[in-house]
Amino acid sequence: MITTAARGVERRHPHRAQIAPDVSAIGAVAADCLVKELETWPKPGLVSHVDNGSHDDMDANTFRRSAAAIRPCLQRLADAGALGCGMGRLRIIGLEAERAMFAATSGINTHRGAIFGLGLLCAAAGAKAGGLVDPGLPLGAVVARLWGDSILDGPVLLHSHGSVARRRFRAGGARIEAATGFPSVYRIGLPALRRATAALQDLEAARVEACFALIASVEDTNLLHRGGLDGLRFAHDAAQSFIDAGGVRADGWRPRAQSIHESFVVRRLSPGGSADLLAMALFVDAHERAAR
Repeated sequence: MITTAARGVERRHPHRAQIAPDVSAIGAVAADCLVKELETWPKPGLVSHVDNGSHDDMDANTFRRSAAAIRPCLQRLADAGALGCGMGRLRIIGLEAERAMFAATSGINTHRGAIFGLGLLCAAAGAKAGGLVDPGLPLGAVVARLWGDSILDGPVLLHSHGSVARRRFRAGGARIEAATGFPSVYRIGLPALRRATAALQDLEAARVEACFALIASVEDTNLLHRGGLDGLRFAHDAAQSFIDAGGVRADGWRPRAQSIHESFVVRRLSPGGSADLLAMALFVDAHERAAR
């Protein structure tokens, strides 16, 4: 199935919908961004290569197996985007990715949110490489333009933790984020990542800064599920206090970040949505750097 927007491009450029050579690396780059997110510490409450955060049922190896398992599906999403496929086909590949994830993790949900958000960005990167959209469009804008309406009109996972939290607290969630072009990535995560990278030339520290910036601002349904509104407010305040104190540019930032991480673990809080957005920001940054 090809979207109306993609058909219009195909009529003007009938040969540009074929998969371009650089599409073949998109899935590998996306999976690498998932690993980079994992190998970032301290991240409040989240699993890393150092510890399991607020989780008893998963560790770094669980996430590594998951990232490797879904990598071929992320590539298939990029290929589908390059061929102008609509949301129906993308959903099918996304479900295949979820099955691969659960098979690799013995039923543990490690990357469902990333499959959705990062997967759409992979499809958008494929659409750009395939010549289906203006090459100057940001990936988030491509997602909103080609699939935004279908994302909002699509089926809802009624019993997922995120869906329950969205209904209970009237939060926006991942669907609104994706349909509107990932504003949290472009307005929060990516700028924080780039400012810290330019200031410090320390890539892990820059990822920590972006993670804290996202936690301070995002209405994370994972936090709402685990801690309710009080948990979300605590997370926002703790992360914002870290940023206000200078973030990773301040002396002694790592022990302060670790202390906040430990306070999340005590409260069993885990901002998984912010972790997914961090991986997406890393992917967008890698895509834009490669295009320069």
